[in-house]
Amino acid sequence: MILAERAARLVSEIAVERLKLEVARLRRERFGASLEPSAWIDQLELTLEDLEETLTETEAQAPALEEHATSGSSRRKPARRPLPEHLPRERIVHPGPTACACCGGAHLRPLGEDVTETLERIPARWVVIQHVRERFSCRDCETIAQTPAPSHPITRSRAGPNLLAEVMMVKFGLHLPLHRQSQRFAHEGVPIDVSTLAGWVGAVTTAMSPLVARIEAHVRGAERLHLDDTPVPVLAKEKTRTGRLWTVVRDDRPFGGPKPPAAAYFYSPDCSGAHAETWLGDFYGIVQADAFSGFGRLYEPGRKPGPIREAACCAHARRKFFELAELRKAPIAIEAVTRIDAIFAIERAANGLASDERCAHRRARSAAPVADLEVWLRENRARLSAKAPTAAAIDYLLKRWTAFTRFLDDGRICLSNNAAERSIRPIAVGRRNWTFAGSDAGGHRTAALYTLIETAKLNGIDPQAWLADVLARLPDHPARRIDDLLPWNRTQLRPQQIAA
Repeated sequence: MILAERAARLVSEIAVERLKLEVARLRRERFGASLEPSAWIDQLELTLEDLEETLTETEAQAPALEEHATSGSSRRKPARRPLPEHLPRERIVHPGPTACACCGGAHLRPLGEDVTETLERIPARWVVIQHVRERFSCRDCETIAQTPAPSHPITRSRAGPNLLAEVMMVKFGLHLPLHRQSQRFAHEGVPIDVSTLAGWVGAVTTAMSPLVARIEAHVRGAERLHLDDTPVPVLAKEKTRTGRLWTVVRDDRPFGGPKPPAAAYFYSPDCSGAHAETWLGDFYGIVQADAFSGFGRLYEPGRKPGPIREAACCAHARRKFFELAELRKAPIAIEAVTRIDAIFAIERAANGLASDERCAHRRARSAAPVADLEVWLRENRARLSAKAPTAAAIDYLLKRWTAFTRFLDDGRICLSNNAAERSIRPIAVGRRNWTFAGSDAGGHRTAALYTLIETAKLNGIDPQAWLADVLARLPDHPARRIDDLLPWNRTQLRPQQIAA
């Protein structure tokens, strides 16, 4: 009876935690990528997992409780989806009886079969590929003929393209450091030194540098860019320094642009905005970013070769009010969040429309709420002390009002900088695992590999399959046709690369 009561209580707690997690995810999806701190959502997921594990353990201790604990409850059982059709099937036939269990007769006729499918995972299959090149001798002149040796992704290396792609993807896409990969390989019976893996990373970075350069050029060719950065601890002799990884995202899809999306990353040893200015080079147009003071020189009117117009992130401004509304229940902050949310709701109907259509939609439906918001903010700011937290949130918005409202006159501008924030999030996740960048050179390598992997993701391409395909083709590929290997041009990868 005690176990039954415990199981029933766990079912109720799971339902509550599941609703909390769903609400947090919906709010984050609707109001911006960084509305809910990722740590908070991670904690909700861990809590839910723990409760479901505890419930299953409790039911396993007394199987008869399962029906009693779940009958009439709101517990949602795991969905029993059909197993993927593309997976190979291995038949294990269990021989039927040879005699009747009832009368002992031996004349049994088949009536069909019942098939029960079990999903299984076989550990990675290591294989040594032998490239055999036969030699022939001419009987007339005794000249020896032989097919040229196949090219390798890395000169004087025995690593195949699939193995190299997996190491890159696991390190930079799944954030597993090389020493842990080395341990995993050793457990599978294939010891590979960390120094060897590190050499592969360096060699792949060099080999793929032409594609990185082409992606960067593609990003700089945009009319509107998203820009963001995140700190990266860098090991030094005396103490840890703080470097910076920057992301510059081109994504024309919100205003119906035909060009493919791409994300370029670069590393700098400090947070000076001069690094972004240098990287942007000859770019001029619109930059959507947060209110970082180091970007000031980017927006100078006399900038050469042309001016950069600042577009601020409304999600950043909203976040300051949201924190006050959540923590302090400040009435003005709550009202500000409601008003900004209404503007975001109007904007969702224009997502994906052509630039001029978006602009017309905003002037017709968003201009009035934006004007009302400005009047309301100024009225409430006049009644607040300069030291009030709500006043600081209002000042942040009003001092940059032109940049925040520029979207009304330009359909290419988004309300938020979420495109850059989404691309910077993998770095924050990875930082928890690898903690430090080993050096400035390591920071540059990280930026290059992130550029490749995240651009592939933005184009709906499996990064590991694409990397393997490119590494297999690259040694013999003409340099003048390097654009053929870019993710948005690789709509169909080699079947053998995917299968492997």
